Amino acid sequence: MKCSEIPIAHTPPGGYGPSFPPLILGNCTEPLVDGAPDLRGIWKVVTATRGGETVPADDRLMSYTERIEQCGNRIVDCGGGTIADALADGTEENGVHDVSVFDYTTPIHVVASYENEVFILRPVGLPGIEVTRRLNEDGHMIWTRPDMGGVVVTLERVSEPR
Repeated sequence: MKCSEIPIAHTPPGGYGPSFPPLILGNCTEPLVDGAPDLRGIWKVVTATRGGETVPADDRLMSYTERIEQCGNRIVDCGGGTIADALADGTEENGVHDVSVFDYTTPIHVVASYENEVFILRPVGLPGIEVTRRLNEDGHMIWTRPDMGGVVVTLERVSEPR
């Protein structure tokens, strides 16, 4: 099944709760597009910095877990109660159109793309902001959030890619 045959998923009112929703791209058989890092699986935070300072162990960020699904040029990121589902084709039309993780109400519109083995999110209306996810040489995912005080998070894959 191609990624285009699977309906776009959206965050339910109030978020999806304490457990990840069922797989969204589970029936997709399309290979990943060239240039896409393989971020599939469940990821847990190992370390994080904010503004160059180590994030304390009791910070909420340190218990963050996310699940990423990919198929073709589509990517679905479930984390913090939200579902970000997009075609990583660099267009606003096919980007993420969902709600903010901060209140599950505020609409967000984000352009998604794969560029040189990096997944990049560019929020519409916030020029210069790029949220990135990439793999480092150890296979960890490095997630950057300049919009959250310069957060840089290292996550480890705790499940096999699906």
